[in-house]
Amino acid sequence: MSGDGDGGGGLAGFVRGASVDAKTRARLADAVPEEFFTCPDGLTPRARQALTYERLRRAGQAAPPAAELLADPPALCALLDRAAVADPALFHVMLLHYTLALGPVLRFGADEPETRRIRGDLESMASFGTLLMTEVGRSNSHLSPRTLARHDPDGGGFVLTTPDAQAAKFPTNTAHPDVPKTAAVYATLVHGGRERGVFVFAVPLRGSDGAVPPGVRVVAAPDTTGLPVDYAAVLLEDVRVPYGAWLRDGAAIDAAGEFHDPEGTAAARLTRSMGIAPPVWRAVVSASAAVTRAAAGTLLAHSAGRTTLGRLAPRRPLTDYRNQREAVLGALAAGYALTAVAAHATAPRPAPAGGGAGGGPETAWAPWSAVDRDLALLKAAATAQAQRTVSECRVHSGAPGFAAVERLNSYRGLTHAYLNAGGDNELILYDTARAMADLDRYVPPEPCAVAPDADLDSPRTWLALAGEAERRMRDRLADRVAASRRGGADAFAAWNGNLVLAARTAGACADRLVLQILAAAPATAPPDARPLLRRILGLHALNLLERRAPDLLNEGAAPPGTLDRLWAARRRVCDELAPRAAELAAAFELPAAVTAPAAFLTST
Repeated sequence: MSGDGDGGGGLAGFVRGASVDAKTRARLADAVPEEFFTCPDGLTPRARQALTYERLRRAGQAAPPAAELLADPPALCALLDRAAVADPALFHVMLLHYTLALGPVLRFGADEPETRRIRGDLESMASFGTLLMTEVGRSNSHLSPRTLARHDPDGGGFVLTTPDAQAAKFPTNTAHPDVPKTAAVYATLVHGGRERGVFVFAVPLRGSDGAVPPGVRVVAAPDTTGLPVDYAAVLLEDVRVPYGAWLRDGAAIDAAGEFHDPEGTAAARLTRSMGIAPPVWRAVVSASAAVTRAAAGTLLAHSAGRTTLGRLAPRRPLTDYRNQREAVLGALAAGYALTAVAAHATAPRPAPAGGGAGGGPETAWAPWSAVDRDLALLKAAATAQAQRTVSECRVHSGAPGFAAVERLNSYRGLTHAYLNAGGDNELILYDTARAMADLDRYVPPEPCAVAPDADLDSPRTWLALAGEAERRMRDRLADRVAASRRGGADAFAAWNGNLVLAARTAGACADRLVLQILAAAPATAPPDARPLLRRILGLHALNLLERRAPDLLNEGAAPPGTLDRLWAARRRVCDELAPRAAELAAAFELPAAVTAPAAFLTST
């Protein structure tokens, strides 16, 4: 490794990426200054929430204009990344504001007075955006919301109605009594006695004076610490909104009362309305990388220079123990791997063929894969990896990682929440597996035998192992579902009996996508960083294959003894990388507040 070159500056360039210029990056740093990385002690939950929204206001006013950010995914993700590392609650409300409230206004809204007014309030931060999509009483409620919108021919607008408490919109961030909110409300439009599809309506929920409009009922939820924002349920009781609040995306109700929608069907309209998801997924993947890097830096700061009094070797450096060394380097490797995945996810991509909302496969459990299967799958993979890594960093930081500062706990709360938020990971996996089994816009990997002594440091070997397991699992899944249907089972029974295999099959596909990204990533880095980057990404590939080992062995894609070979390869790579751990972490360019978990001891 001594001949690899310095690599530090080049590694930092890889982490930063080339899509956001230095001037914009500096402006984003000013929008989320270092004071946002700490929070005063002793605040009540409502005071803490008020501070979060005040910081959101400051960030939005200091950052580039919202429309520019939404048109520039890497810049928006860079802003959200910094917010996530500083304060996960700030990230959460910022993501909701930009992508799930203002995003639909810009994408679906017509150039009408009411729409322009709502857009102006959101862009100026005079009102904060929130999302009213899921309903408390039914799972998968976004497929068919019971909240209804009906056209009022006399007034010209619409009446929004929540039929009962089970259809209340939850969770929403709407409880704070003094924070103005504007909601993107997902409702089923009923007109002419027929359901016309799920549309978005922009609805002011709370004014600057704290008052709510007639018919809006906000029921605050109990305080929580996992991701501390002002959660509440919202019921709409014959709430009247003007025609311009309908973010109609080309649909219309004409003077004769006839309904028109260029999407043609209610199913197509649902997919189109859910087309706001890709900006969310890009941001969540990118933020997952950011908090993983921060957690890895925190663990290294805890471990470096620390000795242990274990009786096998008193006063031995903590990182001489392989469990800690491999945890530290594994976390750094996960940070680099997710950085590569985020760069892939935020890169420009061609629009779906035909200009539609999706281009993905048909879905059964959720609409997400129909919008963009691979991006949804990467969201599931990235959040799961981030949650694992952050949790391991918390555990390997011991008591200081839990009690000295809230940071690792808050990162864990964020990553854990987004296993469900932004598209439930399990449902994404099930729909992916269904498309794989049906060969619906999916091509299996080619058969590829892997020699028992294949080089585990080679990307070719990673991809061959992952691809072979994926192919065999897909074939078994398809055969089992088909056999069940031939035996008289309906679709529910056929799939319900195979959900474990379905989730693991889609997970194998996700792993292969990640490994393909890791194999290609070094070529995108500055030349001086490539050798070291290959080694650290290779470490993550070994860890990924270890996690996938039950499937590799069960499917016969890898021979007995593979785990021993993976463990030996990991020990060798970690021994090579251990002297460069500080260099690898330095390229993350983390603020001092992040890497000083016990700083309160030295500040007194």
